[in-house]
Amino acid sequence: MTGDGDPAAVMNASEVPEWLRDLAAAAARMDVPPAIRPPELGGRPSAVLVLFADGPSGPDLLFIQRSQGLRRHPGQPAFPGGAIEDGDAGPIAAALREAAEETGLDPHGVEVLGALPELFIPRSGFRVTPVLAWWREPCAVGPVDIGEVAAVERIAVAELADPRSRLMVRGPSGRAAPAFRVRSMLIWGFTAALADRLLALAGWELPWDATNVRELSEGA
Repeated sequence: MTGDGDPAAVMNASEVPEWLRDLAAAAARMDVPPAIRPPELGGRPSAVLVLFADGPSGPDLLFIQRSQGLRRHPGQPAFPGGAIEDGDAGPIAAALREAAEETGLDPHGVEVLGALPELFIPRSGFRVTPVLAWWREPCAVGPVDIGEVAAVERIAVAELADPRSRLMVRGPSGRAAPAFRVRSMLIWGFTAALADRLLALAGWELPWDATNVRELSEGA
């Protein structure tokens, strides 16, 4: 595992697929959309783990679905992660710790490529550092505490990129933004915005109908 205090660190790069190294380089320089650009001051630092693996249908990503009883973002799919605590050495350490606590992930099987530009979730006030990583040694994962995490899913990139999975959702802000309807989950908000950006940067995005807009109140 890489040194947690160095967000630019790359570990055993030869073991990481070339496409993911290319994506990491592009994502590290990505423009942050104004809607999720952090303010100059304020916000609580946090981190999420954007974990790619080699799945049965090609590259996949690890997602959690939050439990319905949570105060923040109940029932929403998300990347594993949470607030950076005083004992964490930085966003990488926080993302790995939170993923382990939420899904039972073994961090020793994860190769961290680095931290991406900081993003912002206006509804909760979190400043979020996405940590891009490769799951070198996948292990069994599942909800560790069902009071916090209702489900853990590995979702293939091909499922996310499928035009039939794509739609726009108008959330509480009144602004329509990209979303994904995959299996029984509606991925929207910050998580969908980040996934949408990564698909585009990796060259995986397929033409889809962005005029398909649903209101959250419609049960999109």
